[in-house]
Amino acid sequence: MDDRNAFDSETAADAPLFSARLTPHRSLSHGGFLALMGFLTVVSFAAGIAFLMMGAWPVFGFFGLDVLIVYWAFKQNFRSAKATEDIVVTPYEIRVRRVSHRGQVMEWTLNPMWVRLAREEHEEFGIERLYLVSRGRHVSVGSFLGPDEKASFAAALQAALNAAKRGPTLNPIT
Repeated sequence: MDDRNAFDSETAADAPLFSARLTPHRSLSHGGFLALMGFLTVVSFAAGIAFLMMGAWPVFGFFGLDVLIVYWAFKQNFRSAKATEDIVVTPYEIRVRRVSHRGQVMEWTLNPMWVRLAREEHEEFGIERLYLVSRGRHVSVGSFLGPDEKASFAAALQAALNAAKRGPTLNPIT
């Protein structure tokens, strides 16, 4: 027997069947944000100067205030994009780790034999919510995904749960 035939059962049994890191989608990149803020600043400044020339000087300040409010709103949006959700399914456990945008961590460990995937569906919009249900406990997963993304994620997660319920394959046929 050589190294090619060696088999480490602990490593194979603990290998993840499914691993996903979910992050909120943001459609505006950092460069796009800078371009938008530059455009908004130039337009607001030009409009403010026009009102200043007409003698309506307080309006100039409100145009600057609008730019600051839009800047603050986008910064809050980018800050909330730091949230993550990690889901790992092994034959022996399911780990869900959620990190909020503030860095607060919540973790759940579930036994895959007792877990089922529950869905709340709307006939028009598709899947609205996904839950891992175990012994009366509901753990929401993928809350910031869209309906199509939730459907794809649910199919992959369900396949991993089914594989975990079958148990580890210690002698795979290749």
